[in-house]
Amino acid sequence: MKKKKPLRVPVTKGLKDIYAMDMHTAYQAACMGRFNVESFGRLAAAISVVRSALEQKQTRIEGAIETLDAAIETLLAVRHRGDTTKVWEITENERPLVMAGIDMAEECIGTLDVALLAQTADMLLASISDSQA
Repeated sequence: MKKKKPLRVPVTKGLKDIYAMDMHTAYQAACMGRFNVESFGRLAAAISVVRSALEQKQTRIEGAIETLDAAIETLLAVRHRGDTTKVWEITENERPLVMAGIDMAEECIGTLDVALLAQTADMLLASISDSQA
């Protein structure tokens, strides 16, 4: 009997829009001085989920993981400052790296499937919960 391939449900425009809205809305809030821990969390989560899903899929998109890693590194610095000073902001010098990460995440999300994104988000959430316990 022939083995069936698992069903692949591609990411739809609606799901792409949700991810884009989470990233761009948070980024715009940062640029307008209205950034907070919640908008930071949405931005960081969206970029991290796409990055981890691309790694699991073993993406061949040149520079994708490196670009997303640079954005995540920058967001880690933003988080550290925010946790320390209670001032949440993305500085002028950090904005190009974060924007490059947002652009790359948007470009790559269409190569992924819905199940992989959902599983990756669940995996990352579980690892965060475990580390906080």
